Amino acid sequence: MARKSPRDVENTYTRAQFVTKLRRFADSVERGEAFVIQLAGERVHVPARAVFNIEHERDGDGEEIEFQMKWKAE
Repeated sequence: MARKSPRDVENTYTRAQFVTKLRRFADSVERGEAFVIQLAGERVHVPARAVFNIEHERDGDGEEIEFQMKWKAE
C-alpha cells in the first residue's frame, strides 16, 4: 500500500451537519463497524479497530474538546 502524505485539516460545520455526522459515527461505533467520512475532499476510512479518546485543552483564550479516533495504517 502506498504511504499517504501528511495532512492536518479542520472543517467547521453547522450544528445540524455536526449532529448528523456525529450520530452516523456513533451508530457505526455501536454496531462495531468501520466508519467513512469525507473531509476536505478526501474519503477517510476509520476502521472498527480504532481507539477512541476525548481530549480537553484550555489556554488563556478559551477551551477545546476533541473527540478522536486513532489507528495504525495497515
